[in-house]
Amino acid sequence: MTETQNQNIIAINSQYIKDMSLEVPNAPEIYTKLNTQPQISVELNIDARKIQDDNYEVILNIHINSDINNEKLFIVELAYGAFCTIKLPEEQIEPVLFIEIPKLLYPFARQIIASNLAESSMPPLLLAPVDFAAIYRSKKDNLVKPN
Repeated sequence: MTETQNQNIIAINSQYIKDMSLEVPNAPEIYTKLNTQPQISVELNIDARKIQDDNYEVILNIHINSDINNEKLFIVELAYGAFCTIKLPEEQIEPVLFIEIPKLLYPFARQIIASNLAESSMPPLLLAPVDFAAIYRSKKDNLVKPN
């Protein structure tokens, strides 16, 4: 007697750089100012969309601006993606798309940014760990709050 059971599946089929930009608009003069501590701002967003059936795309968008004495040091924009297969009950899919998959992608995105900045003779930058669950909860809370 054979019984077909629904299997829960979370699989990253491929990871890729969807888009990336690194600008050092004030090179080479800005390199003379690297002895000053830069100001750095980081923005992180997550986009997810259904491709077909149980296949999804998740994009981790990271935008970093850095200035020294009000002069632009660098700008990094990275859209790092994953093509995923997710077979779960419907109510579990959204948290996987916005918490679990980004947690898996983030170390790779962080390394790509660090490597590219090093290749541009920028000071080392190691992005801090991110609590994707807290970001998800915050966005969900903001959606349900009345104005």
